[in-house]
Amino acid sequence: MIVNERITTYIHSLESDNPEYLEKLRATAEKTGVPIIRREMESFLRVLLEIKKPKHILEIGTGTAFSAIFMASCSKAHITTIEKSPKRLKLAGSNILKNGLADRITLIEGDAGSAMPFLAGPYEFVFMDAAKGQYISFLPEIIRLMPKGGLLLSDNVLQDGDLIESRYITARRQRTIHERMREYIWEVKHNPALDTTVITIGDGVTLSIKK
Repeated sequence: MIVNERITTYIHSLESDNPEYLEKLRATAEKTGVPIIRREMESFLRVLLEIKKPKHILEIGTGTAFSAIFMASCSKAHITTIEKSPKRLKLAGSNILKNGLADRITLIEGDAGSAMPFLAGPYEFVFMDAAKGQYISFLPEIIRLMPKGGLLLSDNVLQDGDLIESRYITARRQRTIHERMREYIWEVKHNPALDTTVITIGDGVTLSIKK
C-alpha cells in the first residue's frame, strides 16, 4: 500500500455507499478474488466524470464489468470496454445484462492491442486497467482514439510502491512488468502529445490529458 493504511481507512469512512447492485458486484468480486477498482478510485472516477462529462468512454480491461457499470451509474456516456479473458467475458456480459445496461455498455471480446485499430473513436475519457505489462504497447492507439482535451486514467501504475525498488530485488516473474511499467510512466510523462501527473491514490494512477 502506498498511502498509510489508517489514512485510507479514514477516507473510506467518508464515502457514501454505492447502490445495492454495485455493492453486490463488489462483494462477489472480492469473494472470488477478481480484482476490481478500489473504493478511493471510485470517488476519483466519479469526480473526473462529473468534470469531464464525456459522451464516449473507452475502458481497457473489463474484468467483471464492475468499473464499466460504475461509470455508467455516474455518467451519461456510452462505454466501450475490451476484455480478452473468456471466463471474465462471460461474467461481465451477464452482469451488464442483469443490470439492464446492454444499450449503454458495448463489450468487445479480444486483446485490446488487436481490437483498438478497428475503433474509430473519439473517446473523451479512457480508463486503462488491464495487463500492466501491456500499457506501453496500448498507448499509441489510445492517443489516436482520444480527441484534444481527452483524459486517460491509468490504474495500478506504482505496484504497491514496488516500482521505486530496483528490478533486481523484484521477484523474477515480475521483472518484465516492473520494467515496462517504468517505461510507461516515463513515456506518458514525456510524450509530447500528453500532459501527465502521477497521483498516489490506491495503487498509484497516472492522469493524462491530450494536448
